[in-house]
Formats: sequence, structure tokens, C-alpha cells
Amino acid sequence: MAFLGIDLGTSGLRALLVDTEGSPIGSAERAYATHHPRPGWSEQNPKDWIDALNSAMRELRDDHPEFSDIKGIGVSGHMHGAVLVDEIGDPIRPCIMWNDTRSHEEAARLDAIPEMRAISGNVAFPGFTAPKLEWVRAHEPENHARISKVLLPAAYVNWYLTGESVSDVSDCSGTGWLDVRERGWSEALLAAGNMHSNQMPRLVEGCDPAGGLRIELLSDWGIKHPVIVAGGAGDNAAAACGIGALSEGQGFVSLGTSGVLLLARDGCDPAPETALHSFCHAIPGRWCQMGVMLSATNSLNWLSRISGQSPASLTKALGTEIRNPSKELFLPYLSGERTPHNDAQIRAAFLGLDTQTSLDDMTRAVLEGVAFALRDSAEAMKATGAEIKKLYAVGGGAASRYWVELIATILGTSIALPKSGEFGAALGAARLAIVAATDARPEEVMHAPEFCKKITPRRDLIPVFDDAYERFKDAYPAIQSLQ
Repeated sequence: MAFLGIDLGTSGLRALLVDTEGSPIGSAERAYATHHPRPGWSEQNPKDWIDALNSAMRELRDDHPEFSDIKGIGVSGHMHGAVLVDEIGDPIRPCIMWNDTRSHEEAARLDAIPEMRAISGNVAFPGFTAPKLEWVRAHEPENHARISKVLLPAAYVNWYLTGESVSDVSDCSGTGWLDVRERGWSEALLAAGNMHSNQMPRLVEGCDPAGGLRIELLSDWGIKHPVIVAGGAGDNAAAACGIGALSEGQGFVSLGTSGVLLLARDGCDPAPETALHSFCHAIPGRWCQMGVMLSATNSLNWLSRISGQSPASLTKALGTEIRNPSKELFLPYLSGERTPHNDAQIRAAFLGLDTQTSLDDMTRAVLEGVAFALRDSAEAMKATGAEIKKLYAVGGGAASRYWVELIATILGTSIALPKSGEFGAALGAARLAIVAATDARPEEVMHAPEFCKKITPRRDLIPVFDDAYERFKDAYPAIQSLQ
């Protein structure tokens, strides 16, 4: 018996085949293109996702005999994208992606409606789905008139797999149409966005069955028996399932291009005024709270480009033990900022430079600035009653022991580094498939990975970094007034 997790990422698809214990059997990856017809626009062709999926399935079928014994499939995907399909299920236009900013005016209008934040629990960001549909209504009315269903990217793959329009509540939390507390479509929010409930997919929990794999695919892929397709999840909720973050205070900090601090919550405590994301988790009765800062490793990569030194060289030069805060201060807003400022126009700044400032000093300031921005998210979560209880570090930046120890000290909490292996969104999707197909309890399947190290805070440095964080917070309004 085997199970399949599919992660529809921004740049490519990853398919992970696992056994009944969730241990990897094999994987396949395929890339696809993102198109930028105009500045700020970001689109993909849903057909490319399906071509990637079928190609990956052929590789797994040919390389792993266990593939023919698949019992369940789960899909995770990049959130917020708008796939508009007609009556026969064909896409009307390319998918407008999560990082597309064309609908900023529509987002501001929707966000000004009192029900939006009160019901959805979130700011109506331009990246959300509802503003995209308002943009289509205003600028492509002929396409808007043809819409039979609006599907998120993962839901479009679910439709291809099952023939049914079905999505999970974690993914749909980022549309701007979902009542996140009640885990269902909001008629008021749909009406505000000029949409109807019959244009929405059927909602299920991420670990519940969404349908069965189509007979045609069973034959094409060489699978011997019926296959359950799980509801699936948005990418971050799936990643939480992959790392075992199910209960209150469990989560991860992701140091990728952007930085993410995610905590699982046992209740729904939104704080949209802080620009936190408050979404349903992929398992029933749980939620996720997430803070996002837009330039994490991207800040270090920027310093790498202008200095001619690799990111690894920059961090290696600092040694392995953190020191007192740098006298230089870096505000990491190279691409604007999400949590807590929701400010697309703000830009980065160095403060406190003098003739003695070295490249090492600037590197320390960049790493500290990213860590302070992550603390902004942690403070916003604490204001809603959240407490960090168990945290893992993932992403490329987690390879720097110095950076992880810095973040642990600034957040005041230990951070575990998982052993190498699978613990991401594809594994989370596979775990959802196991639950949906076997009726196992999520807690039995979605356990935390083994960790190779636990990085503890430098208790002796917490007070001085607390002071430095206050200086960091005070700098934001100062640079905002200059831009």
C-alpha cells in the first residue's frame, strides 16, 4: 500500500510517494514557467500543471512498482491563485497568481468593507483571490461573465483528479470569501465581491475524502484499485502537517526568499489589524496563524550581489557564536513588508553607518534585521494569546547556525533543526491522504520529525537584543516619513 503527496509549487510540481508509515519511497519533480505580461502581473497556464503532473506520474510508475498500489492522494498548492473555468471545466484565462499585484485598488475597496476583516479574519491583500475577481469583472467583463467555477490551483488539480469541484478550508481561507471561524463560505463576502456560492467549489476538511481518482487516470497511470483523493491543503498548512505542527503553539520559522513564522492554534483568534494571516488548518477544529516578512534570505542575497561575496561566505565570516547587537541597523523592506505593517511602498534602509563600518558589520545587521522582523510577527501573535511552544527552522537560511541562534535569542525560544529528509508540503499532502484513505487519526500520522540540533537562546544576550528590537521598531515610522 502506498500514498502520494503532490505539492504544486510556484516554480514547479513535486510528487512524493510514501509507504503506510509515511516514509519516502520515491519522488519526481517537474518545472513550469511563470509569465509576466505586464509589470506586477504574474500568471501561469493551468495546462502546464497537468502536463507536469502526468509526466511526474509516469516517472513514478516506471521507477517504483509500489506506485500501482496507491490507496490515497493529497494535493497542496500555492494559495490565492484564481483559476476561472467555464461550464465544461476549461480555464477561461491564465491563472492569476498569489504574487500578482494588479488588483491593489480592488483590494483596498474590499478591505474597506467592515464585514471583510470581521468575517474573513484577514486583510484583503491584493494577492488574495477576491480582489482578483473584481479586477477581472472590471477589466475583462467577457471573461467574468463566462465563469462557472473559481478554483484555487490545488482545487484545479483536485478537479482533474476527481472530476469534482472541491477544495479544502485551509486553502480557501486565503480567498477573502471564507468565514474562517465557521469554516464555510460567507454569503456576505461573496456578495461584496459580486460572486455567488454556486461558483465556489464544495468545501471539505483537508484530511477528509474529496472524491475518487477518475477511472481514466486509474487506467493511464496503471493503478490496480480505487484511490481516495483527500481535500488537501494550502502550502503552508500542508507544511505544518509535514512537520507535525498540529496543536496550540507548535510551528516553524521558514527562512526562504521570504520569512514565515507559523503557529498552529486550537482556536480562531484573528488580528487583521496586524496583517497576520489567520487561516483554517488542514485538520478539523484547528487553525493556523502566520506572519510573513517579504525579504528574508532575499536580504542576504541582495548584500551578496552588491558585495561580490556568496551568502555562505558572508555568514561564515561571522563565526558560530552571536555577539552583542550590531550598532548598524538594517530594516529589511526591500520589497515592502507584510506583517505587521501591510506596507507595499516601504523600502529598506541602513542606519548608523560610519567610516568604520565593515562588510561583516553589514552582514550582522542584515541577519539581525530579518530576525527583528520575524519578532514583529511573534509579538503580533502574542497579542492574540499565542505562545510559542515548539518551533522548527526550515528553508535555506536555516543552514546558518549563527542566524538560527540569533533568531532563537531574539524570539526568546529554542528552535529545533530537523534531520535531513522529507518534512515539507509534499509530505504533509501525503499524510493528509493517509488519514483520508485509512481513517487514521491525524495525530497518529502527522508526527514531528527527528531533529539533529536544538538551538537555545543566548540568555545572557536577550536583554541587549530586546533593547535593539525597540530601536528597530522606532526606526520604521522614521523611514516611512522619508519615503
